[in-house]
Amino acid sequence: MHTLTVELGDRAYPIVIGPELMTAERIAPHIHGRQVLVVTNETVAPLYLSRVLKAVSAFEVATVVLPDGEAHKHLETLDLIFSEALENRFSRNATFIALGGGVVGDMAGFAAASYQRGVRFLQIPTTLLAQVDSSVGGKTGVNHRLGKNMIGAFHQPTAVFADTDMLKSLPPRELSAGLAEVIKYGLLGDHQFLQWIESKIEALRAQDSEALTEAIRQSCTMKAEIVRRDEREGGVRALLNLGHTFGHAIEAHLGYGDWLHGEAVGAGMVMAAEVSRQIGALDASDVARVASLCESAGLPTKPPAGMTPSDFMTHMAVDKKNVDGRMRFILLRALGDAYVDDAVDPQSLSAALTTCCH
Repeated sequence: MHTLTVELGDRAYPIVIGPELMTAERIAPHIHGRQVLVVTNETVAPLYLSRVLKAVSAFEVATVVLPDGEAHKHLETLDLIFSEALENRFSRNATFIALGGGVVGDMAGFAAASYQRGVRFLQIPTTLLAQVDSSVGGKTGVNHRLGKNMIGAFHQPTAVFADTDMLKSLPPRELSAGLAEVIKYGLLGDHQFLQWIESKIEALRAQDSEALTEAIRQSCTMKAEIVRRDEREGGVRALLNLGHTFGHAIEAHLGYGDWLHGEAVGAGMVMAAEVSRQIGALDASDVARVASLCESAGLPTKPPAGMTPSDFMTHMAVDKKNVDGRMRFILLRALGDAYVDDAVDPQSLSAALTTCCH
């Protein structure tokens, strides 16, 4: 078992990584007040809800089971959480628990940020993507038909429990989606970690427990440090969006839920590498290396068939990272060295989109 800390002063919180974490001894100390609302979805509930309910049985507990999938990550579904809390007369001393993947974590976190102007919440991520990325850092929110995660708030959890036993139930496609975020950490700031991922990609896809635990630990260590330095994405935290500008465009174009988030990020990272090549920062072998690793992880390396450069430009124009009408991209000076660029040459961007969309 590993315990990391997100250092945010009096709002610091632990990330606990390891097996068999769903016990009262571990969870109960992080619950404040007597009321607990467990938010999960229809896929996760049959697998793990009873275990969590047993761990919090000493409290007054209510449960809301959401429909599963990115297609349901919107304000109408969010209202189910508020309604459950209100019907049970939950006070501002209540604690919400997010039991699920990134969608559940984002929605339960946003509900916690909003309910009576803010209540505490715990993250119990059940997917690899959520364990290595979305459960840490306090980004919460929902999608709008015009853009992904455009409605939300920063609201840090009081603890994150990444129970590696839960990964055993992941379908291969969900595992691959999580590996996209692991690869992202290697590309954006740690070439040595990138090399480790390349050497362990088969073990990771085979759900080797030791390899997965190390991938989670390394990814969370990097994210915790970035969040400590830049909690609200005023600077270095933007690097965590490597591949996401293009990925979010793919999700918005297809309609949320067709591709998994990590699949869109996988193709998006290859596209970011191609833009980096077009402006002279990377060479063709670097782009091929990114594509090869994503392919080995079981991820798409090209946009969906039929998606055009014009489609990308339309969707990227409403990306939340944009500043004063300028598109902001996370690009690569080298593999393992990312930076923010809000002045990409239009011809280079056009050439990259044309290359990727052919």
